[in-house]
Formats: sequence, structure tokens, C-alpha cells
Amino acid sequence: MSSAPYPRLLRTPGAAAFFLTATVGRVGIAMTGLGIVWLVHGRTGSYTSAGLVSGGFAVAEALVGPQLARLIDHFGQTRVLPPLLLAHALAVATLLTLVAGDGPPGLMTVGGVLVGATIPQLGALSAARWVALLRERRPAELPSAFSLESLGNAVGYLAGPTLVSVLGANGHPALGTVLAAALVVTGGGALAAQHRTAPRPLTSPTGASTSAPVPGAAGRSRTRGSLLRPGFAALIGLNLAIGVYFGAVQVSVTAFAVEHHAATAAAPIFAASNCGGLLAGWLYGTRRWRTPPQTQLVVATSGLALACLLLLTAGSPLALGSVIVLTGATIPPVLVLLSVLAESTVHRAVLTQAFTWLNSAGAAGSAGAAALSGRAVDAFGARGGFALAAAGAAGMAVLAVGCWGRGVWGD
Repeated sequence: MSSAPYPRLLRTPGAAAFFLTATVGRVGIAMTGLGIVWLVHGRTGSYTSAGLVSGGFAVAEALVGPQLARLIDHFGQTRVLPPLLLAHALAVATLLTLVAGDGPPGLMTVGGVLVGATIPQLGALSAARWVALLRERRPAELPSAFSLESLGNAVGYLAGPTLVSVLGANGHPALGTVLAAALVVTGGGALAAQHRTAPRPLTSPTGASTSAPVPGAAGRSRTRGSLLRPGFAALIGLNLAIGVYFGAVQVSVTAFAVEHHAATAAAPIFAASNCGGLLAGWLYGTRRWRTPPQTQLVVATSGLALACLLLLTAGSPLALGSVIVLTGATIPPVLVLLSVLAESTVHRAVLTQAFTWLNSAGAAGSAGAAALSGRAVDAFGARGGFALAAAGAAGMAVLAVGCWGRGVWGD
């Protein structure tokens, strides 16, 4: 085991450029939702209005994102990204104008919807480029590439919210939103300019089809660009379940810290969990695994489910932090394996859509769990929220075992 796979991957011609520029954009994406909360609350003083606008952003991002990915699969990243980024910049400017002009909450919510509907899913685009580079000649390196992607996402969601919170807390909420948009447009624009590593679109600039059947028996089963297949439906269910875990844990850890009169402990607990996840994701990607990914997924989800049971037994913030680090360490391998199975399940013509739908499913599960866990915490305390997180993890394990037993993703 060594870290050699990562330098080797980044030495692939064009790989470092698209990965780094996409990571810059991901920091901006991670800033946008929280930045809207700071922006609207800073102007109106109302968390209700801030929640409405940020909620509109999140719903639009989850629903419209896969449709934008469909356009990208058909016409290519380099053709769709430039007008999409222009639309996103205009949407952010519209929202800033509405907030600065003390517009009614309804109009500000429309502005949030426009921002969410135009934000590109740069992580999915970067993952699709790895597949285009490696699928034919170096397929065994795809898990390491997806591990690298998970590290890029983790860094983005560590740095982005921290940066926007610092700006908001120091009285510059609008600057946080502007900076988020600037990072998205800069990273996305640089990605669009890199033609060499972009996946081949389904249609050429002249409108002619560029798709070709994939050779071999496995290829023939994936020649139709449809996501309506049992293997992908199972992956959607797994991402929903892991979203439930995320949403429930975020609420429950905070509630647990408050219950134990240690509200300031919540931030170190989350930081420890994130650092543990980064380390686990790094280590996972440095090894060439011989065990089939569907079997690995059974092991990883079962480990997460068992670790979540320990959440119900934690009696102090220190004990909870130890368990959260343990559960957090199982998440990166699960996310990498879901990407690996998605790549092997769907046709390349719909790969960007597939990655985006998985992200949307996770976001939907997280949003729903955040609301449900809030009620569970009010009724039963923090352990009620942890019970919901454990239920989500158990659901993942049961679904993974069922799909493995039925051979949904092959042998």
C-alpha cells in the first residue's frame, strides 16, 4: 500500500488540470447554499426567509441538475458549460439585487431557485473525465480516481463552508456569495476550456450522432443510454439512505452537544469526523483491491450499520466523537464503491446524468432526514436522531446484501 496511485493518476496527460480546476469550482459550490443563508439573514434578520431562499436553491439544484447533465451528455461539456456559467453568474447577480433591494421573500426565493437551477455539477463532470481517460486502457485505476474525487469533494466541503462563515460572521455576507460564484465560474470556465480530456458527446456540433456500440457482452447490455435498470435504481436507493445518515447525524450531533451543556464540542466532533474520512478515503484509494466492488460494498455498509449502533450508547461528547470518527471512516469507501458500480452499470452516453442523479438522491435523503430527525430529537432527544441515522445505515446494508445476493451488479 502506498500513495503512488495518486501521483500516477495526476501525471496522466490533462488529468491534473481538469481535477484541480474542478476542485476550485467545488469549493464555490460548497459555499453557495450556506452563503445564501448568510446573505438573506444578514439583510432581513429572518431565518425563515433565509431558509425559504436556500431551500429553493437546494430543490432546484437537485431537480434541474440531472437535466443539465443530460444536455452535457448529449452535447458535451465544452459546449454546454459556457452558457450555463453565464446563466449562473446572471442568476447570482439577480439574487444579490433582490436582496439588496429588500425584495419580498417570494421573489428572493425565485432568485434562489435560479441560482440552484444554473449551478453546474462539476464533481460529476470531473468524474466523467476520469472515466473517459481510464475506462479503455486503465480500468483498474478507476477506484483510485474516484477516491481522488472523493478527496476533492471533502476538501471543498471543508474549506467552502468555513470560508463563507468567516466572511459572514465578519459582516461581509454578500462577499461570500460573490466569491462562491466567482470560484464556480472560474473553475467551470477553465474546465470547459480543456477540450482534450472532455468525454465525447452523444451528438457532434453538426448534430450527427457520435455514439457507437461498446464491444463485448458486457458492452451490449449497456448500449442503450437508459438509467431505468435495476442496478442503477439500487444505487439511487443506496444514495438516498446515505443521505439519511448524513442529514440525521448533522442535527443529532449538535443536539447531543447541547444536551450535555457542551455546545462548542459540536464543531470539533464534525472536524474529527471529516479528518478521519479524509484519511480513510486516501488510504482506500492507495490499494488495488481484488475483492469485487459489490462484495466490498456489503462489508462497508455492514460496518457502517454496526458502527451506527454505537451512536446510541455514547454517554459523553468524547465518546460520541470517537464513534463519529469510526462511522465517518466508512463513508469514503462507500461513496467510491457507489461511483465504481455506477460506472459499470450505465452506458457511457448517460454517465454524467448517472453521477448527478446519485448526488441528487443523496441531497434529497439528507434534506428529508434533517426535517425528520429534528422532530425525533424534539420527541426523544439526540438518541432519537441517532436512531434515524442508524436506520438509514441499516437500510443501506440490507439493500447492498440483497443486490449482492441477486447478482444485480454482476459477479
